[in-house]
Amino acid sequence: MSSPCHTSAVLVVFMALAVGVGTEPSKEQSCDVVGDESSESQMEKALLKKLEPLSQMRFNATVEISETENYTYQFRVCREVNDSSHDFAGLIQRDRKTGKTTVVGRINETQVFNGSDWIMLIYKGGDSYGTHCSGEKRRAVIMISCKRGVMASSFSIVSEEREKEQDCFYLFEMDSSVACPAEDSHLSVGSILLITFASVIAVYIVGGFLFQRLVVGAKGMEQFPHFAFWQDLGNLVADGCDFVCRSKPRNAPAAYRGVGDDQLGEESEERDDHLLPM
Repeated sequence: MSSPCHTSAVLVVFMALAVGVGTEPSKEQSCDVVGDESSESQMEKALLKKLEPLSQMRFNATVEISETENYTYQFRVCREVNDSSHDFAGLIQRDRKTGKTTVVGRINETQVFNGSDWIMLIYKGGDSYGTHCSGEKRRAVIMISCKRGVMASSFSIVSEEREKEQDCFYLFEMDSSVACPAEDSHLSVGSILLITFASVIAVYIVGGFLFQRLVVGAKGMEQFPHFAFWQDLGNLVADGCDFVCRSKPRNAPAAYRGVGDDQLGEESEERDDHLLPM
């Protein structure tokens, strides 16, 4: 009886492993720069890494050229628009009337370069033109401009250049903070002096407090370093403010004076003689 049970247990384990392998999600495709992997420059790799925060976002734009041309464009940064199709389509055009889907550019044929405050992302290898541009493959050019404080916004199509014999392209634009240069964090001379002054004051107060308390054995307000000096200085400052800011001279007479003895004068001794008894 043990042998059939053992065989059944082994089969269950193998089935579980097979199901686990079959359901393991496939890794998402990412941008592959045109050319051999060995020829990719460090600048291109750095720019693709800089664009990575946008890879989980989806962008849509709608344009109506005429009554017969009404399209919706779907775009992802270095990811496939439709993960299940596995066609490397990074930007597609969908006809809103017929539902026809056209691949404008693929992420496995990517070019990327940048300027001071912009990044240019190019997807090549799209579906071929029919009667335009000598039947060459479509190409999408996405201009990503710097806009601080915004991860991504304002994705739109600018134009489609298809009147040439070759090198036709779709031009798109969008804003993102990933295209912005790093902000300089250099401090001004005034900031450095202010920080230095504040640091010196803090060291003076804390160090003096510890010295007065632990070495001198001071208590209360006497623990403050040079307490007597600062107290005298405060008094001097108060006197100076009183001297400079008072509204009247120091020797100005008072508004009210009492009556003094010198103002009473001497009274005659004979004034009350008539009150004495005869």
